[in-house]
Formats: sequence, structure tokens, C-alpha cells
Amino acid sequence: MTTASRPRRSGLRIVLTLVMTVAIIGGLAYFGPGLFRSMQNSEGPFHVFSECTVNADETIGLDRDEAQRAISAVALAARGLDTPDTSDIDDRVLEQLAEGPSDDAGPSLSCQGEAEADLPAQEPTETGLTPRAERVREAITEVFGEVPMGGFAPGGVEEGHMPGSAHYDGRAIDVFFRPVTEEHRREGWILAQWLVAHANELHIEYVIFDDLVWSVHSTRGQWADYDAPDPDNEILRHLDHVHVDVLAGE
Repeated sequence: MTTASRPRRSGLRIVLTLVMTVAIIGGLAYFGPGLFRSMQNSEGPFHVFSECTVNADETIGLDRDEAQRAISAVALAARGLDTPDTSDIDDRVLEQLAEGPSDDAGPSLSCQGEAEADLPAQEPTETGLTPRAERVREAITEVFGEVPMGGFAPGGVEEGHMPGSAHYDGRAIDVFFRPVTEEHRREGWILAQWLVAHANELHIEYVIFDDLVWSVHSTRGQWADYDAPDPDNEILRHLDHVHVDVLAGE
């Protein structure tokens, strides 16, 4: 009797396993997309998995495209130009990016970066910028207009920057917001956040502004304190300009 019952029990376990497997697969098919979306927005507890986040009254998760459209809409609206469709993005995101933190100018948007492997090394062109850096300059001008830029020149620059600076390789651009005022700081932060949102496609390595730095090499993609070599120098602290540089390649 015991021997005869073993096959039946074994068969029952197989049937139960199959039923549970089918139920799990069905549940994932039905609930999976919604669960995944909840992991990428403020309605779920897993915004840490989002490519980008905006700190409003709570942390709101965004995918890369949403972050790019949101910050581009803010930049273009400030110039009175047509903006991309943002009807699918939480209004709080746009308000936060447009107005900045209520207590002080600063970043609200951060994005994780990914440094593309095997990028070729590039030499400066006649503008003094490498093709990758030139692409960044063109992209900035397209969205922000003819903003004042420096840190590069035909034939290259040989002084005026810290030793080892990417400016000497033609990989860096400074975008100026002078003099240092609250309004200019908020304008600078819109640009700095726009660069971070587009960092992957533009092969950006670092963005520095207003005592903070973003790096493509940071696993969390968050802004960090920037230690200037001279804390009394507003230029070295990048208070009056946004610094952006691109990957050197190999």
C-alpha cells in the first residue's frame, strides 16, 4: 500500500507544481507591466530603479526619455519656443525643474550615466574642440541659444585651467552665467541638468557647477560636493559657469 501510494503522491506533486507555475506566469503577464511601471515612478516604492529622479515633494522616478523631454521643455519654454509633449509627465516634475528648490538654487534632477566602452580617442578640430565636444556645443546652442561659452579656441588652449584639465585636450566647454546671482544660478542649473539628462547620447563625462559635480562614473548618478582647489575663488568653484567635458576615448 505504501509502495503503491508513492507514484500517486509524486504525480500529485508534479500536477501541483505545474499549476503553480502556470499561475505565476499568468500573474506576471497580468501584473508585471504595472509592477514594472510602479518601480519607475512615484506611485511605487522602487523609484531607485529609475534611470532618472526628480526631487519634488517626494522623489519621482523618470525614464531617460521623460527626463530629457521634461528638462528640454523647461529650457525651450524659457525662450518662448515650442516644447516637446510632456502630457504624460507628472506636473510636479515640470514645476520643480522650472522653479528649482524653494529655499535655494540647486539641482532637482539626477540621472545614472553609462560610459560607452571602446570609444575612439579624438583630436581637436579647427574649432579647438574634439568632434564629441563640438557635438555638445551644437546641442547646447540648439536648445539654449547663443549662450556665452569659453574654455576652447582654434588651435587649442594652453593655460588658464588646472593641470590635467580636459580643456587642454579640447574635450571641455564652459558656459557662463555671470555675474553670480540667484537668477543666473537657477538658469545655470537648468543647463546643468539638461546635460546630465543627455549625458549618455552626448558621451559626457563630467558636469560641474555651483560647488557640485556629476560624473558618468558614479553608480547612483547623484550630484556630489565638488572640492575646489581654492574655496575663495568663485571661478574654480564653478559658481559663474557650467563646466562640461566629454569622454576621452581610447
